Amino acid sequence: MKFDTPATTNPIDQMKVVGKPTDRIDGKYKTTGTAPYAFERHDVAPNQAYGFVLGATIPKGRIKAIHVDDARRAPGVVTIVTTLDTPRLERGRMNAAYLFGGDKVQHYHQAIAVVVAETFEQARAASFLVRVDYAPEVGKFDLAAEAPAAKPVAGDSGEGSGGGPEDRIGDFEGAFAAAPVKLDETYTTADESHAMMEPHATVAAWSGDKLTLWTSNQMIAWGKESMAKILGIKPENVRLDSPYIGGGFGGKLFIRADAVLAALAAKAAQRPVKVALTRPLIPNNTTHRPATIQRIRIGANPEGIITAIAHESTSGNLPDGKPETATQQTKLLYAGANRLTSMKLAHLDLPEGNAMRAPGEAPGLMALEIAMDEMAEKLGLDPVEFRIRNDTQVDPEKPDRAFSHRNLVGCLRLGADKFGWAKRNPQPGQARDGKWLVGMGMAAGFRNNLLTKSAARVRLDGRGIVTVETDMTDIGTGSYTIIAQTAAEMMGVPLEKVVVRLGDSDFPAGAGSGGQWGANNSTAGVYAACVKLREAVAQKLGFNSADAAFADGEVRAGNRTVPLAESARSGELVAEDLIEYGDLSKKQQQSTFAGHFVEVAVDSYTAEVRVRRMLAVCAAGRIINPKSARSQVIGAMTMGVGAALMEELAVDTRRGFFVNHDLAGYEVPVHADIPHQEVIFMDETDPMSSPMKAKGVGELGLCGVGAAIANAVYNATGIRVRDYPVTLDKLLTRLPEAA
Repeated sequence: MKFDTPATTNPIDQMKVVGKPTDRIDGKYKTTGTAPYAFERHDVAPNQAYGFVLGATIPKGRIKAIHVDDARRAPGVVTIVTTLDTPRLERGRMNAAYLFGGDKVQHYHQAIAVVVAETFEQARAASFLVRVDYAPEVGKFDLAAEAPAAKPVAGDSGEGSGGGPEDRIGDFEGAFAAAPVKLDETYTTADESHAMMEPHATVAAWSGDKLTLWTSNQMIAWGKESMAKILGIKPENVRLDSPYIGGGFGGKLFIRADAVLAALAAKAAQRPVKVALTRPLIPNNTTHRPATIQRIRIGANPEGIITAIAHESTSGNLPDGKPETATQQTKLLYAGANRLTSMKLAHLDLPEGNAMRAPGEAPGLMALEIAMDEMAEKLGLDPVEFRIRNDTQVDPEKPDRAFSHRNLVGCLRLGADKFGWAKRNPQPGQARDGKWLVGMGMAAGFRNNLLTKSAARVRLDGRGIVTVETDMTDIGTGSYTIIAQTAAEMMGVPLEKVVVRLGDSDFPAGAGSGGQWGANNSTAGVYAACVKLREAVAQKLGFNSADAAFADGEVRAGNRTVPLAESARSGELVAEDLIEYGDLSKKQQQSTFAGHFVEVAVDSYTAEVRVRRMLAVCAAGRIINPKSARSQVIGAMTMGVGAALMEELAVDTRRGFFVNHDLAGYEVPVHADIPHQEVIFMDETDPMSSPMKAKGVGELGLCGVGAAIANAVYNATGIRVRDYPVTLDKLLTRLPEAA
């Protein structure tokens, strides 16, 4: 199905199943421990051995020798595969680092060997007997030190954010110099880890020249293509199966070392092998969100209208890596005739920087939305009002290109009203609750709506059961449920009559999970397949498909009513199709918007920050399942608390690695850190987005939260922190004067 004209009235608009708060149909399996994750696929292949991955203990250099004789003689050892046994392998899609092969070490904990044994404990014990001789080289590990020499680069996150090395509209320098009110500040964000619950894990088995990987991967079609390229085999000889994924946040978008080493080990052992990356290996072996240094300049007239805005970001990565695209939202969020955005990349020998939930916008808004608050204060304007005055209904860089639907102002106004923003004291450090300094903060949220092909196959059997098959994944987001809701709505059956099968590369290629594109595109693909199935059903029953109505398990037209199952009595009906898009997204800018509001309390003696309450008001098209969408947003808000107050991969700038590479040292929010969270979805649809008229929310809920918290801390204390995370050491020395 080609979607190249705006959606009109269609069966989804009935909203009998779609749009209703619905429990996740996979929830009962996950809460009872019967949903099998990758490492738990004990039954998929017999006689599985265990692989234990060794990582390099230098950040840069060469491996001179790997001594494995003692390890080979250890109890239970089946085989050992080392990087020196293997020529350097090709990189998969969007890999900046090489995953295995050859003697070159690009970063700390790069995979250099896998020890295979009968049990995990035997493999781990034998790994300690492996000795490695290195020829270390001097590396670069300090972003601040390398930033002055960073080169301008274009960047594309692969998830919809990007830009040129330098993009200009109008005369920024002239307008900024002439502006009566100016801001020029620098902000920094930290390196962050995905810290998903389930580690990267794979079970690999060969049957002749065909490889099956039971793995944990967000993008099945990408993974299949990448594994074929990495191993130098035909794509049709690779199968990935990933029905349940214990979180990813972008860390499982691409093939990682677990899949590659499981495949190589299974080939060497001539039996299935399972590999899971241990938690201390993940932050340095896989990917992370790169740290940024962001300079923001804003000029405005006394009425609070922005006349000049510049956002320049510097990040670091491996020589073949990309920059963090932190300037993306600044291109689109606020009006202003004179504009400058630029990105620079410093070459670092740290582990690979790559996509993490809302790449670009998440760290970019952490800076921009503090700057907007600082500018509002200079102008003597309320922060909400300042943002509203600079709203735009067109792309500021391409004024002839309107937004398909933009209601940022509605989000801000409704959020301010529901949160009690009018009670906020604009004078910092004035509100107290006993020993606590209390403050409110807010920020705008922004994330683009991305369109991508997505296919599905739909079956109808003689019992009236509708089965949907697509390689779309569910990373804890609720894909199973919204796909079932879509099929139920389209075929006129109750939810319990729908079976959903996901995550298998033998199924049609779905959108996959990333960039908050999964929900809208995968359900649109199911919609397309169901349109074809409806046509097949109508033809079988002798109806004109344009006149047929599907409801209550029946097909109706004129005076005739026939049970849906009747059409498949003589054999299963099968339909397959995909959604593909024309140029609607080029004609109009498609984005999602939010207003984030936060209240914090800061201990006047210890500087401990407590988040007291949070509100997100989101404008993101039709919400297919408000219950799972709310869950997505509050999870994103929680991640925003982590980024604002605690998350930071600490870099050892001498030895070139992330020191706190486990969940004991890398702090993330726990239940006790999170207060009451409220989510409001604006009642809207966007016919330009897809037949579903929906968009994504999974990343929008994160974008802007960090700045809202930082702004609330400032309102509570009068202390402006521009370097994330806002830890108590950055408040404590100035707290006595604030308190």
